[in-house]
Amino acid sequence: MQKIKIDAALESAGERLDKFIADNSDISRSYAAKLCTDGLVTLNGKPLEKKYKITGGEEITIDVPEPEELSAEPEDIPLDIVYEDSDVIVVNKPQGMCVHPAPGNESGTLVNGLAYYCGNELSAINGVIRPGIVHRIDKDTSGLIVAAKNNEAHLKLSEQLKERKAMRKYVALVNGNIKEDSGTVNKPIGRNPSDRKKMAVVRGGREAITHFNVLERFGQYTLVECILETGRTHQIRVHMASIGHSIVGDSVYGIKKERFNLQGQLLHAKTIGFIHPATGKMMEFTSEIPDYFKSVLENLRKI
Repeated sequence: MQKIKIDAALESAGERLDKFIADNSDISRSYAAKLCTDGLVTLNGKPLEKKYKITGGEEITIDVPEPEELSAEPEDIPLDIVYEDSDVIVVNKPQGMCVHPAPGNESGTLVNGLAYYCGNELSAINGVIRPGIVHRIDKDTSGLIVAAKNNEAHLKLSEQLKERKAMRKYVALVNGNIKEDSGTVNKPIGRNPSDRKKMAVVRGGREAITHFNVLERFGQYTLVECILETGRTHQIRVHMASIGHSIVGDSVYGIKKERFNLQGQLLHAKTIGFIHPATGKMMEFTSEIPDYFKSVLENLRKI
């Protein structure tokens, strides 16, 4: 049983317990609610309900169970492993692969492949559907993702993301000509009130900051490097669309019919950097953009 302790600050007073846990750890809100239901979230030894209101100043204790038998069936899926040791594994995820099982995508995910490759050597903090998963990238986004092999590594990596010490750089081709060489989009992101399946820039949303640098211009298109300061769902896609430069191939937030025959957005998680949870050494990994992405750029350079 992994024991996690969270000190509640006074500014958290009035917040629901399950939301407080989700906002102050890498535990999802739904899993936090389940832990409360199972009596594994306590204050001074007394179990708390998920709707308990934080008063501020208390210390919440969470007992995270040891890994259960995975609900996600292990599958022998080829993985492009960039780095691996006893604490972490860095994988270059292809476009079209979901990170973890979800309705409509119960198999063929990165988690299915990791479950087969790593066996029981994955952290349990995010439950049986997302073992080892510290952060995510979209199904149709390619690139680097780091997974944790034990709970201690998971917590330390999550803390780096929360404190904005981890580095995540993406490369994207966007619609339109960005005139400035660099910029920052600082707009809050939350669920789209008119379509809960989408995210949007909304008042009262969670803080979201994306920095961008122009790498190359193609007239009607611009190749940019995007650096995440925060990591909200669909952040880069929503932010770039919000400034009039949606990502090429993104039919959800961008142009429905693109000039190119694409299966998803031209967005690649190119570089990831983090402090190794065991050694304390700064590590950085980079991956090449996929061939279909390169082909689009090569064609644009010929025009």
